[in-house]
Amino acid sequence: MKSSYDTVNTSFSDAWYSIDGSDNDVVLSTRVRLARNLVNFPFPSAYKGDDAERVRALIFDSFVHMENPEHYQLVCVHNLENLGQRILIERGVIVSDIVSSPSPGVVVRLDGKVSCTVNNIDHLRISSFVSGLDVTHGFNLAHNLDLAMQNRLQFASSVDFGYLTTQFSDTGSGMKISLMLHLPSITHTGILQRVFKDVLAQGFIISGFYGTGSDSGSSLGSYYQLSNSSSFFGSEEGQIESITSIAKNICETERKIRLELADNKPTVVRDLVFRAIALIKYCRFLNYREGIDALSKIKWGLNMKLISGITDTELFSLLYRIQTAHLQYVIRSSDLNFEVDVDTDELKIDRLRSLIIQESLSKIEILC
Repeated sequence: MKSSYDTVNTSFSDAWYSIDGSDNDVVLSTRVRLARNLVNFPFPSAYKGDDAERVRALIFDSFVHMENPEHYQLVCVHNLENLGQRILIERGVIVSDIVSSPSPGVVVRLDGKVSCTVNNIDHLRISSFVSGLDVTHGFNLAHNLDLAMQNRLQFASSVDFGYLTTQFSDTGSGMKISLMLHLPSITHTGILQRVFKDVLAQGFIISGFYGTGSDSGSSLGSYYQLSNSSSFFGSEEGQIESITSIAKNICETERKIRLELADNKPTVVRDLVFRAIALIKYCRFLNYREGIDALSKIKWGLNMKLISGITDTELFSLLYRIQTAHLQYVIRSSDLNFEVDVDTDELKIDRLRSLIIQESLSKIEILC
């Protein structure tokens, strides 16, 4: 097992997001998070003395005694360099405010499919990551680790309230399910707010994934996050079935509108897609927002069957590979030679972003 407590695996090969997933034309990824707290300790906001250090030590020790402990990296966040922290933030493993938590820690399985944060809001938050729409598989990954940790740890719970957590909305199963969606057709036709209203009426939350897009209420690149608002009501199985059902309905809506646009507005869609391809092909610098937006339009073109030569999975992987900290890691760990006038860190990052996307999209063919 990795025991330096100050490094983390930052290789990008065989990452979970490079694996094909179900319904990944619309649902890019599934994340399942289980919130847990140890008995006989206050919540992190009420820690005293060395409570935080003791909780982290107990959780880390449970991994030392786990089957195949060498598959996990245990990291004290305060000892992790800034670039490593930012890479984990970009991958969704940790949140930016974890550095202000008392004695924060993170555990990452080497394949990246499972991770844990320690002393951030709750004592422990177990997360799993799966490509496409597969909440059951995501839950099983997190649940199996949960059960393994209970061989050494006792989690706080009650008959009436289930697992006891810092936030009431997490009480019960302690489970938060989040799906990353790509909804360009719904966004383009202006029915996004109607979809939002339907989702909210069923007790779920939907919001922009990458921040605000160019249109009011839209998300950059038409990427959205769908999640359950509370884990208190119903069993894990019921919660999984509910969000899977609504995700399937959203998939059907996106696909239906996609076909309607192909019949009614083919020229408009082609213009948006082909402009994105032209931008990627000829640009020399590409900033973060431009990259996210261009990849969204190219994926839309792929799903509309306007182009070939790339897959949904490859496009999804690019969303991670072109993140700023990931690019900084590549620049720092390799001997790249940039043009003479590409002489600042910002220019190098934007230049490398354009080169990576250009290489990945080099085999794209326009079908019509």
